[in-house]
Amino acid sequence: MSLSQVIFTQDKCIMRTEGSICQTTKELLSSELFAEVVKKFVEHLHKHNSILLGIFNGEEIREEMVDRLISTLRMLGEVSVNQVATMSPETRIFIRNTNLLNDFVEGLYNYWRSFDRFLVCYSEVKKRKNLENRPYHVFNETVEQLTHLVRAAYRDIQENITGRHCRVYRQVHAGSQLALIAVKKKWPYPSGQYAMLSSVPMIRQILLNPPLIIDPPMNKRTGQFQKVDKNPLEGWNVNVNEWLCYPARVGPLLIHIFFNQIFMELGCSLANLFELAEDEDLEKKPDAIYTYGVPGEALYRYGSLPTVFFDDTENDILVGAVPGKLEFGYFGYLKKMILTLHNIVMMKRGRTPFHGAMVHILLKNGKKATVLLIGDTAAGKSETLEAFRVLSDEYNIRNIIIIADDMGSLKIDANGRLLGYGTETGAFVRLDDLQQGYAFGQIDRAIIMSPQKMNARAVLPVTTLANVLRGYPIDFLLYANNYEEVDENHPIIERFRSKDKAIRVFREGMTMAKGTTTSSGIVHTYFANIFGPPQYRDLHEHLTSKYFQAAFDSGIFVGQIRTRLGISGWETKGPEEGARALFNLISSH
Repeated sequence: MSLSQVIFTQDKCIMRTEGSICQTTKELLSSELFAEVVKKFVEHLHKHNSILLGIFNGEEIREEMVDRLISTLRMLGEVSVNQVATMSPETRIFIRNTNLLNDFVEGLYNYWRSFDRFLVCYSEVKKRKNLENRPYHVFNETVEQLTHLVRAAYRDIQENITGRHCRVYRQVHAGSQLALIAVKKKWPYPSGQYAMLSSVPMIRQILLNPPLIIDPPMNKRTGQFQKVDKNPLEGWNVNVNEWLCYPARVGPLLIHIFFNQIFMELGCSLANLFELAEDEDLEKKPDAIYTYGVPGEALYRYGSLPTVFFDDTENDILVGAVPGKLEFGYFGYLKKMILTLHNIVMMKRGRTPFHGAMVHILLKNGKKATVLLIGDTAAGKSETLEAFRVLSDEYNIRNIIIIADDMGSLKIDANGRLLGYGTETGAFVRLDDLQQGYAFGQIDRAIIMSPQKMNARAVLPVTTLANVLRGYPIDFLLYANNYEEVDENHPIIERFRSKDKAIRVFREGMTMAKGTTTSSGIVHTYFANIFGPPQYRDLHEHLTSKYFQAAFDSGIFVGQIRTRLGISGWETKGPEEGARALFNLISSH
């Protein structure tokens, strides 16, 4: 089997190849990978004092006994259990109880599939130098081949033990769940410490087998991203064999996202959130760099929660960094740092960032509107937009175009209009707050994270880069208020009559926290956006005054929508009533 390296780390198996995968089940069963999996499975059984260890018949489980078991399984891949006993009498200890042996093989198969399995195909080897130019063939020759061989080997062994053919064939993805083609690319990087990143392979194609279910170490994010006065790339070195780069289009920006193999499942999940950069994009210097999974204690000079970024004004580039510790193993640390870097670059270029959801709604009667809902995590932004989709038939909606699901920026055009832009082509959504039918309807494209835990999430594609970058004129600019009840003095949708009141409400950023971070109760967050604006408050205040003035001057409906998502019992009905009120407003606007 032509694997240059196999690494088992936590609950992941990372396979690397510079050539083709084995061609037969015999080659697969003869591989070091198969032997390693059997040994790890026996260790796993011993740790849990499993009854499956009964195949050793009470004998001490020494290394030579495990090697004999591996040889037995390899023979069973080709001939029946009776033939194995005749060919090799020393295997009889394992085959004396065929029911137990069959259970062992079933357990081994399930144990292998319990790992998150990744296959990285490197393209720089001369004999296969242009893998990225023929990705379909590469994925067929590796991922599909490995999946077929694993299933075939499992079935061959079981049939040779039981003497019966399967009657139900479950075509699960038994090889790798996700494959990458990675290439060492030349890109224009600044001098100095940036050079150590230049040899990290860049992802050029990704193959997913969704729905992909992963269980990262954490299911919440805590703290803010801290601006530091020294480059976090200093004081450590990159082992290029442990890192990959996902060059992402984040709105109009190019951000090189370097991630360590300990966060492999999270780094690869970016494929459902940000567009992978084109080859021509890589000819430009990135606007920002993010290293996710910095080894050792290098970042702890910045404090006990060193999620940091550095504004390298000399080289006109931002640098973010997060340690390679399990407590940072949550997708929010990946996504939100990337968006923090985006927001800072946008502010420095004269745009104002927003933390919100933005859609363009077209009704069948010809009316249309672009709505921007601004609010903190769990304020009801995505839930209200989801209610739009559910109510689309009732309100004769022709189309809903998602521009921004979580973060974006505003620009004032030459005519004084506010134009809205997005960042992500995907969404990182809470499963609990989605309509049930929607979650199941999109599951075939989703990456699902920690479904058994609180704050279970899914990452799924929701829009295109063209929609993100087009620039839509804003019609409604609303703050998502999830904590206030609705009464005659507090309507579902309230219009602000002055710029000062609008700025005050948006600046206070009041939200009822819902447990998606470590905050709880009523919290205040500067403009509902801790991702850049607080760190550049003076610049942001200047932009805020300018942009709100432009909003009022151009007649944009500026106000707040009471989603009531933070009030018990209103988690679904609140956003739905908010969506209905907004539809009525659009129809009469």
